[in-house]
Amino acid sequence: MKRGYAVRGHPMDENYRSRAYGYGGTYIPSRPSRREGELDLVVGDFTYTVSIKQEFPLSEDPDRAQSLMVELPYSRSGRQGKWADRKRWRLEDVLGAVLREVEVRSREDAQRRIDEERAEEDRKLRWQAAMDSAREQAIQAQLVTVLREQAKGWHQASTLSQYCDAMERRLAASDDSAAPEAVSTRQWLEWARAYVGSLDPLRELPGMPVTRAPEPEELKPYLSGWSPRGSEEHGYSWRR
Repeated sequence: MKRGYAVRGHPMDENYRSRAYGYGGTYIPSRPSRREGELDLVVGDFTYTVSIKQEFPLSEDPDRAQSLMVELPYSRSGRQGKWADRKRWRLEDVLGAVLREVEVRSREDAQRRIDEERAEEDRKLRWQAAMDSAREQAIQAQLVTVLREQAKGWHQASTLSQYCDAMERRLAASDDSAAPEAVSTRQWLEWARAYVGSLDPLRELPGMPVTRAPEPEELKPYLSGWSPRGSEEHGYSWRR
């Protein structure tokens, strides 16, 4: 076509066809039960199904029963989608308006596709930024956990070491260092000192802890509603 359209036939819905049957030895094939049909208008990358049908197929009024209607699919922008025969014009007179409407829809759909692609790219960039931040925070949380465990071990070792010092002073103040009780205390003190030494994280210089890649579940608290599995996942609402 001059406007650059392509036209393709569109199979008719089987609901609008009569069933084939035999009568008096004659085979009557399936055929359209109404004056209806569809075709596809292809404009660029978009295809629009144009339906041509009787406006009042069940009317007993011959004039109304002959009235035809052209219908386009539902428009997301609420544009006109139906044209029909009227007293002041016939359907043939408004075909130009139908074609213009298809052109407008194709431009709108093309722009909508561009907008959606841009929005998708923006969403991916924001998701990636959120993931990078969440990974950093999750790794920081690993380091905090190690630090708290070290401080807990150091505090426990310090407390137990003070107790061992007190035990040693008490042992030194005993009257008989060879008594069985004193021997047992020295054995207990020796074991306790060794155990306290194993608890103290500062018995050697503590190095920088080795971190690991966080698991998806560890990232969730830091993602502000994003999913750790991708920008298209809907387990968490997107923060816009």
